[in-house]
Amino acid sequence: MKEIELKLKGEIKRLTNKTFKFDERVKEGWFSAVYFLKTKEIAEEFCPEQTVTMQFFQRKHAVLCGTDEVVALIKTFAEHPESLDIHSLKDGDKISPFETVLTITGPYQEFGYLEGLIDGILARRTSVATNVYNVVKAAAYSGIQKPVIFMGDRDDHFTQQAGDGYAAYIGGATAQATHAMNEWWGKKGMGTMPHALIQLFNGDVVAATDAYHRKYPEDELIALVDYNNDAITDSLKLARAFGDKLRGVRVDTSRTMIDKYFVRNQHLLGSFDPRGVNAELIFALRKALDDEGFQHVKILVSGGFTEERILEFEKEGVPVDMYGIGSSLLKISVSFTGDNVLLNGHPQAKAGRRYRPNPRLERVE
Repeated sequence: MKEIELKLKGEIKRLTNKTFKFDERVKEGWFSAVYFLKTKEIAEEFCPEQTVTMQFFQRKHAVLCGTDEVVALIKTFAEHPESLDIHSLKDGDKISPFETVLTITGPYQEFGYLEGLIDGILARRTSVATNVYNVVKAAAYSGIQKPVIFMGDRDDHFTQQAGDGYAAYIGGATAQATHAMNEWWGKKGMGTMPHALIQLFNGDVVAATDAYHRKYPEDELIALVDYNNDAITDSLKLARAFGDKLRGVRVDTSRTMIDKYFVRNQHLLGSFDPRGVNAELIFALRKALDDEGFQHVKILVSGGFTEERILEFEKEGVPVDMYGIGSSLLKISVSFTGDNVLLNGHPQAKAGRRYRPNPRLERVE
């Protein structure tokens, strides 16, 4: 396998408290594990002068994300946050197993109940950023970086879109499907047509595409071509109708369907899985477009793609120009752990844990 070393985003300005919309019930402990709340009350009564250092790490090679959100959480809900000593890596930093990514030092009762929330924020944001990074890396296997569009709006609760979109941006996604996904970094969502638009035109993909182009003439014209389960036929219809105006076609064939191209060419069957968006279909589509002089029409694929499936396509040289991907990017693949490792500046931790200083940490004001 070729090793493609991708560059993450350049110097990224830290997000601030103004970026995030926290639920005020965090302050009441509504989202904290009850045993943290009880420990907070015990610390307040029996050992209020004790100072602890809480340290956070995870166990994989990953792309860190969520640190700014965590700092904002602490600044918003900790008691006397200005007196806490916080050191953190930055969103977009590559991290190693067991590397310390964040430390917080101060009286336990002032911030300790936020431990689980911090773990959860770092886990979700880092998982999405890492998943996207790995997919983007797979899409660069040939040595050419192919765009990856983050289409995760339908795969989780809508309230997660802003954070997931930012994490996808950190991981290297080219574009996002909704405006909310772009909220934290100041862009807008992008997209062309869903199957619903073609349905409104009674399945006529040319009429639907024409209406789209009339309404949004400044958009890059990319048409969806699997509505009738005849991607090659409909792609050629569109290319003939729109010529140079057609910039691309998107194939989103369901994994339960076999495109009509193979029904017409059954002699091709028997040596591969013909369902969904498969390599043979895309090779045939590229050839059909090229044979009629439509080399300028790009091919975008979507529908159940994963890092492994993209890498398989790239190794086979399948002529894909862009990938649209959603659900596989939202799986929690990285879990974080917070431990109290110092007590009043001296080592004190549960067996198997110890203070792990990290020179890469920066103090956060």
